[in-house]
Amino acid sequence: MPKKRNTTKQPKTPKKKLTIGQIAADITTKWVGSWAFIIGLLLFMAIWIYVNMLMVINKWDPYPFILLNFVLSTLAAIQAPIILMSQNRVTERDRVRQEYDYKINRKAEREIEEIQKQLNRIEKRLK
Repeated sequence: MPKKRNTTKQPKTPKKKLTIGQIAADITTKWVGSWAFIIGLLLFMAIWIYVNMLMVINKWDPYPFILLNFVLSTLAAIQAPIILMSQNRVTERDRVRQEYDYKINRKAEREIEEIQKQLNRIEKRLK
């Protein structure tokens, strides 16, 4: 008579309500990691430099574009922790999935060992 199968259920990730900051971090990470953002940023920088090179009087950011450098540095300083917050949540979800995969693999290993023992018993009886 076969044994009752022990099933391993997939873990449910807690359905926590995300905070406004977490939602903003996810949206920012998705947007910043897109080609649209990269192309838009390159266009912004090109227009900034082009306009400042064309203006003869009242240049707001003459060469070497210190203000542009400040804007880009501030953007990078704000984006980095936001992206890290989003990645930390993804890492936590991945850790839960890895624990589940490990449990499944251990269970499969035990079942395979049991099947191997049964096959060995059958083989001995047939000899």
